[in-house]
Order: sequence, then structure tokens, then C-alpha cells
Amino acid sequence: MLITAVEPRRKKCSALFLDGEFAVNLDTETLVKSGFRPGMELDDGELHALIQESDSRRAYEKALYLLEYRSHSQKELADKISRTAPREAAERAAARMAELGLVDDGEYARGLAAQLLQRKGFSASRARRELLQKGIDPELAQQVVQELCPDPAEKIREIIERKYIRSLGDEKGRRRTAAALQRLGYRWEDIRSALNELINEDE
Repeated sequence: MLITAVEPRRKKCSALFLDGEFAVNLDTETLVKSGFRPGMELDDGELHALIQESDSRRAYEKALYLLEYRSHSQKELADKISRTAPREAAERAAARMAELGLVDDGEYARGLAAQLLQRKGFSASRARRELLQKGIDPELAQQVVQELCPDPAEKIREIIERKYIRSLGDEKGRRRTAAALQRLGYRWEDIRSALNELINEDE
């Protein structure tokens, strides 16, 4: 196959034309470093290698871009990269970030769990589900939540006193309070116990 043209495209890409027809968009730097240019021949193996190298470079650049804004779990990072790059390249890039110490699932899990349990007031079970959705290993998620989880009765009481204490004066307000706490993942038995304690104290 004859390289008949290379045309610049957006986002640091170049369009490669073979035998007079568009073939593929490649990372410009990858193409430049390869030494291939118009007028040269390119076989199927060389084209495949170029595409793989281009995909890997673009995935790597995307990983660095995403990590500039916030930390990610390795799976979450791979999922995001795969929206614009092949899955295999995305997973390689995410794994490389982990090798470089830029992605640490343990550190990420502890930071997210602390935020969910303390600032958002999630229950242990709800926080664990959130960690699993981010791709955290189940055993690690369980360990981190157990380490950081406050006593559920105390947390429920804290949330009620901070946000819902004025709602406890009537049945409708108590139901709304209970529903909000259930959405945070707390068990009805623990919610009922805390509500009864606070109502009795008020009386």
C-alpha cells in the first residue's frame, strides 16, 4: 500500500491516506516518529503496528489528562479512557498509571469511603456499593469501610440533629426523615430506634 497523503486533523491527529483513499486517523506524534511519509510503501503488519502504537499513546495521554482533575480507581480510569480509545489500550494505559503510582486503588478507596461515610452520611452498606461500582475489589472495599465506618446509631442521630430535627414534630415529618435515612442505606430498625430516642428526649 502506498502512502499517498497525510493530513492534519484536530486533537493532535493526522489522517492517513493509502492508495488515494482515507485509511485511518493516527496520533500525529506516533506517525512522525515512525518515519512513514507520503510516497512510502506500508504493509498490513506495519499499519497494524502503527494503529496499536497510536491507540496506546492516545490512551496514555487521556489517562494523564483525566488524572489532572481528580483521582480514579484503575477500573474507573480504564472505563473513561475506553469511551475514546479501544478497551485493550485503555486497560494498558490504566495499568501503566498504576505502575507509575499515579493510580492507587487502596488510597482511592479510603478517600472515597471517608467522603461517603462522613460528609455524605452514607451507611456502611451504601458506601460499600459505591466503592464496588467504582471497580474497587470487594475485599478491599469491605476492609476500608469497616475501618472508617462510624457507629450507625450515632451517625443516624447526628444526621437527624443536623438536618431533620425540626421535622420530628409530626408524623409526616418523621416519615420523610425515615425515608431520607433509608436512601442513605440505613436499616429501618436503627432509624426507628434513633427516632424514638430523640422523640422521647424531646417530650
